[in-house]
Amino acid sequence: MPIAVPQLSSYEHVPETKEDLDWADLATVDLSKINTPEGLREQSQILIEALRTKGFFYVIGFDISQDRVDRQFALGQKFYELPLEEKLKYTPDLENGEYNGYRPAGRRVIGGGVPDQVEVYNIPKFNGLFPRDHPQLIKDNIAEVEEFARDLHSKVLDPLHDLVSLALELPQDFFRNLHKYESKSEDHLRYMKYSKYDEEGQRKILAADGLYSQGHTDLGTLTLLFRQPVAALQIKDHKTGDWKWAKPLNGSLTVNACDALSFLTGNYVKSTIHRVHLPPPDQRNVDRLGLLYFARPENDLVLNTIDSPVLKREGYTQNEFEKGGHKVPTMGEFVHFKQKWQQARSTEFKAREGQEILPGFTGKYFD
Repeated sequence: MPIAVPQLSSYEHVPETKEDLDWADLATVDLSKINTPEGLREQSQILIEALRTKGFFYVIGFDISQDRVDRQFALGQKFYELPLEEKLKYTPDLENGEYNGYRPAGRRVIGGGVPDQVEVYNIPKFNGLFPRDHPQLIKDNIAEVEEFARDLHSKVLDPLHDLVSLALELPQDFFRNLHKYESKSEDHLRYMKYSKYDEEGQRKILAADGLYSQGHTDLGTLTLLFRQPVAALQIKDHKTGDWKWAKPLNGSLTVNACDALSFLTGNYVKSTIHRVHLPPPDQRNVDRLGLLYFARPENDLVLNTIDSPVLKREGYTQNEFEKGGHKVPTMGEFVHFKQKWQQARSTEFKAREGQEILPGFTGKYFD
């Protein structure tokens, strides 16, 4: 029997928390200021300093309207209202590292022995290299999704990659060329839902560690997170080691560095450790819907430390693979093996802690 396709309606963001949380003090990169050589230099230094100290920063001044962003939130919300049996039709081989498509909740156990309530839907690049089937809801809006994803790449990621290149005293298009949209790479747009727990689930989680997900790092170069008013994201300050809450900032993206950028810079830029905490009391009765984009360099790129004057001058010339004399993986290899480690079904909390993902790289959760 055909499944009715929900119609998109306007998306209403939930109110921000009124709790006095220990918010992180994050820098802001303004892409509206990069139209001059002086602006490029200024913003590149803001970006690299933010990545090296806090690991996260805000981005504003990008040419994507809030209405378009909210349309994507509305689409994500309608996707998660589909019947579970419909969503499960689009589940990839998660145990073998595939991740484009739907990942259901309940595949892992979090603190207090509670099953996770996190659902994910990943949509890969629209460059002809990743053919995917989608629910009718997504198919009916696929042109809009593609335009949005492509604009994220050209209007946000390309400029940010230019700023990284300039900060490392490389040709401005160096990182942009490692992330061409037409190349085969594991970039993807994500709708992500953290469903609220009942009072018993909340009690068990809070009695353990209070976390929806343990501290972890992402796989690629940069992760983009659209403003999320449900306070839950916490970041670990590189200098102090303290955990701070990431505050929602109107009209912004929150951006963090990931594993591949750390490898390519010999750990000059460290992969940002972050986690997702149970929201504060005044937001625990709502679901948390996320809209993200994950940027990853082309699959064939070997993740050697790049030849940068800054890295040479500062002594960051080898990543962990090179220092240990191990074979340096390609981006595609690294993604495959880390995804297998991350996504394997588990009935025990932190069951995969300390497992070797690749020679020279071990799977870790961070407290």
